Amino acid sequence: MRCVIARFPFELTKSGVLDSMKGVKPEEVAGDSVTIGRRAYPVKQVGEVITRQDRRDFSSGEVIRAMTKLGFTCRSAPGAAAPAPALSPLQHASAMLGTPVAV
Repeated sequence: MRCVIARFPFELTKSGVLDSMKGVKPEEVAGDSVTIGRRAYPVKQVGEVITRQDRRDFSSGEVIRAMTKLGFTCRSAPGAAAPAPALSPLQHASAMLGTPVAV
């Protein structure tokens, strides 16, 4: 499958990615990850190995898009949950005052 990563075209196949990642020790996953085989790799590490480019040259979104099209499981960062709703000024002031204490 033809993919464009960092403005360069690559012909990627699922078996080619599996071969490229064989023997590569996964780094600690702190953000988005790709599951290849039974291991979870950081997206940027996978992109660096398969493209032989510096991690700063491409975005994780480009690699996630390519890996998803090839059939790999991609997961977003564990801390990427929906942000807490913003408090109104009144709610913020009430939270600062605290709750009443029963006497």
